[in-house]
Amino acid sequence: MSTFEPPTETLADIVLVDYGLGNLRSATRGLERAGASVEITDDPEAFAAADGVVLPGVGAFREGMENAGPLREALTDHAAAGRPLFGICLGMQMLLTTSEEADHEGEGEVTGLDLVPGTNVRFEVDQKVPHMGWNDLDVAREHPIVDGVDGGYAYFVHSYYAEPDDLDAVVATADYGVDFPAVVANEAGNVFGTQFHPEKSGETGLKILRNFVEYCAER
Repeated sequence: MSTFEPPTETLADIVLVDYGLGNLRSATRGLERAGASVEITDDPEAFAAADGVVLPGVGAFREGMENAGPLREALTDHAAAGRPLFGICLGMQMLLTTSEEADHEGEGEVTGLDLVPGTNVRFEVDQKVPHMGWNDLDVAREHPIVDGVDGGYAYFVHSYYAEPDDLDAVVATADYGVDFPAVVANEAGNVFGTQFHPEKSGETGLKILRNFVEYCAER
């Protein structure tokens, strides 16, 4: 039986960025269950009117940055203004500076949003990739996004993981032969991301989405 109780009113207005690679339908449903009013758009002017912005993502780092290229300035300006920006899966990796993925594919270096300085690295060759399935979360430090989720299980699908330059950027970890960041955040705390898909992660995911919506409402 579900213990999650959806709010009875809209708590925050959220923009879900549509740049061609996001899991928009399930992300929208999850955010709405968490109390958000959701607008799916690629219009950067909508960012300023929203309480928070979600950058979803499924696919390759290079393609993600190329597709989101026209929105780069709007996303970084949004973050610089101290407003909430939440990256999911590929969207989280795009918050970092670079990724080994493009190099691994022989495509050269690609620059991410550089909002959480660091790089994304590939799991070791003796590990099965992608890392796919349920894994438990170990909260490393306090942040509103992880309130009440320590030890909860989340759903992952990825072959690369974040290595932030500053270890303080790691909010929660998971283990797949190596402890890797499952949740990261910038120093100010308003930019954060999950390597897993909260919209596919049951009660734990709904709690994280609710944490996000409440964080946006309080800002």
